Amino acid sequence: MARHETLAAVDLGSNSFHLLVGRIVDGQVYPLDTLREQVQLGAGLTADKRLDRASQARALDVLAQFRERLRGLPRDAVRAVGTNALRVAKNAAAFLREARDTLGFPIEVIAGREEARLIYLGVAHALPPAENRRLVVDIGGGSTELIVGQGLKPRLMESLYMGCVSSSLRHFPEQRIDKRSMKSAVLEARQELAAVSRSYLRSGWQEAVGSSGTARSIESILAANGFAANGITRDGLERLRELLIETGRADPDRIAGLKAARAAVLPGGFAVMYAVFDELDIERMAVSEAALRHGVLYDLLGRVEHHDMREATVTQFMRRYHVDAAQAARVRELALRIHEQLAGTRDDDPDRLMLDWAARLAEVGLSIAHAQYHKHSAYVLSNADMPGFSRVEQQRLARIVLAHRGKLDKLGDDGLEDGDWNLVFALRLASTLLRRRTRVRLPAFRVSAGEARFSLDLPKSWLARNALTAAALETEARQWETVGRQFAVRRMS
Repeated sequence: MARHETLAAVDLGSNSFHLLVGRIVDGQVYPLDTLREQVQLGAGLTADKRLDRASQARALDVLAQFRERLRGLPRDAVRAVGTNALRVAKNAAAFLREARDTLGFPIEVIAGREEARLIYLGVAHALPPAENRRLVVDIGGGSTELIVGQGLKPRLMESLYMGCVSSSLRHFPEQRIDKRSMKSAVLEARQELAAVSRSYLRSGWQEAVGSSGTARSIESILAANGFAANGITRDGLERLRELLIETGRADPDRIAGLKAARAAVLPGGFAVMYAVFDELDIERMAVSEAALRHGVLYDLLGRVEHHDMREATVTQFMRRYHVDAAQAARVRELALRIHEQLAGTRDDDPDRLMLDWAARLAEVGLSIAHAQYHKHSAYVLSNADMPGFSRVEQQRLARIVLAHRGKLDKLGDDGLEDGDWNLVFALRLASTLLRRRTRVRLPAFRVSAGEARFSLDLPKSWLARNALTAAALETEARQWETVGRQFAVRRMS
């Protein structure tokens, strides 16, 4: 990935959309510009988990504004991520096509634990260096992330399905607050937390930090009303709870420090924070200005500086699933040679990176069973937590690995993007030629691709001496016919 002086992060949150543009100096990010718009995408989720058209229209309007600010930035200098609302919406794929066209950059929907990792990365960079353990709590619109980490490394991460928008809609639908509704909201949040609280308490921490809008809003209200000098305290929350019930609604005219834009989602966010303090036995919490978007920017900087978290994850998976590193290296090297003949790609080309990862992770399923191992590999890559990878990247990686062996028509209606057929061809051919799992001295060969066809030129004498491989290539040609594509082996003199 090329180095850039300016990077940008876009966070499509369930409550607000954020744009952060930063200047890179000596490995640090210095904010140049920030934009925030309250879209409340999560509030647009219907009962059957579909984004209504009104929320989509609000989102597209904001993305059009962001596009203007991003104009002129290279594609690999911008990273846009979607969170909980886009994770759960059944029509997210259709909306994302419009959203990408409007923004002008790809949008990744990230898994909950990946969101937690990025939040911690952003907060950790904003805090003074320390050796002690920190608990970071981020209450978003549709999910709440809990992370215990040390330095820049998260140690324990969870993403819970509760947030300020979802809780406010469910328990305070008309924005009225009373003891009963508040008790119900807090109880529901405590039930979500109960499943993970024991492991967090066992892990322990010396400092609790809140990030994102709910934490900052509560901190402002506590300070404006004299309930806490700084940060969030248990006593301050108790006093704010009494004030909310007394006023009967989150009213900016009657509650000092409450911004009008935050009023509708404060009750639910407060209930989640109150439950977090109870379940995790917190007395005091500092509040950070950093959040997901800052973590996205630092993660993007890591990719630019060649400290890509995805690379670390691939290495870890190879160890965890006991991948034969020597065979993976041979397949990777040959697959990349084949792909280079087809596409002539650069080292930082996204397709080349995807093929590189697929070659090294294709055999993770062997640790489960040899039979149909490619299906086990694809399942693991689809469903495991893979830090650094978006959901789209994981699904793409899994499809390529699934297709690298066996019948091609098993892909069914899911199919592959047009460009991914080149990756599958390169990986299948490399795996076939290296099936003996030893270093093979291959002759000079040529590969080429056209409209729905591939060809491989090999010396006749070599094919005659390697009858088993020649037969495997003939079988391979028949497989490509099942998906409407041709693969021809041409014998050179």
